[in-house]
Amino acid sequence: MRTAARTYACALYRLGMRRTDIIGDDGTWTGLCLEVRSPRRPGLCLFSAGRRLLLAQGAKPVLLAAVDEDHCGVEFRRTDAYRSPLPPSRAETGRALAGDPDRWAHRFAELLRGSPHSPLHEGRWLLSRASGLLRSNHDGRPRSAYWSSLLVAGHPDGYIDWFVHNGSWEILPLRPMPGADDSRVKAYRKQARDGTLPPVLLWWVSGLDCHLLLDGHARLAAAIAESTEPPVLHLHRTAPSDEVATGTEQAVRLYEAELARFAALRARHGDAVPDGAVTAGPALARRLRELRTARRPTWAWPLPGGEARWRGIAREATADPKWPGNG
Repeated sequence: MRTAARTYACALYRLGMRRTDIIGDDGTWTGLCLEVRSPRRPGLCLFSAGRRLLLAQGAKPVLLAAVDEDHCGVEFRRTDAYRSPLPPSRAETGRALAGDPDRWAHRFAELLRGSPHSPLHEGRWLLSRASGLLRSNHDGRPRSAYWSSLLVAGHPDGYIDWFVHNGSWEILPLRPMPGADDSRVKAYRKQARDGTLPPVLLWWVSGLDCHLLLDGHARLAAAIAESTEPPVLHLHRTAPSDEVATGTEQAVRLYEAELARFAALRARHGDAVPDGAVTAGPALARRLRELRTARRPTWAWPLPGGEARWRGIAREATADPKWPGNG
């Protein structure tokens, strides 16, 4: 009954957003596709000025970044202005939704769509569990060591090393990570032990080549302190609707051509030749799923005033003329 009600709800636009569950070949939930109609520019917005990036929440700078000339990494500087787009999760909600990433995804999607601090903007998005972060063997390390190693160090400034960590799926917190003795972390540690910890929300930003930790700093710290696997939901842009439509038509034509090829072989050699559906069907399903879920580059808006404006914002936000990005 719950699934039927959710499927019906996903067929409707809510606050300018359509939600569709993505189901894997084995019938399990893998993600939630979000088709957002508005706004054109989000509340948590990425701006670019050449090699320099600015993440702003409304009028407040949240993160300043400068890409190296040799493109081997990014210097960054955080401010204390970041605010999560999600309200605090209650313990009773964690217990009610424990073990149901699909229900958490629907809850997060609705909260993100209604938040003035959200990165969602017009287009198609995927909110899913699928991520290179989720490695079952953790490279042979304890979970605490593995997840700690993914966190980009440094506050208020630091460096994302693309040369050393290319493809390692690092996580950049948008505020300092709390310690194991922090009151919020202590409260979440029990939920981490009980398996009722709400998911950590990550946003893949291609211009930084890493994940930004949108919500769940204390929850991730609690999971690390308990050396447990943190539940994770991963947000990124996907292909626009027109690209999906074109790709779908091409995939269907390939499927029909493959069936026609097998039909010709059967006409020539008899019924011992299969009809091709066993191989062509899964291939079609895989292509259609990839069209709906593949990662696309993060949108960045041109910063009015360009690099000069970026430097001015950096001076005001950091009050540190020695920070490399101000050079």
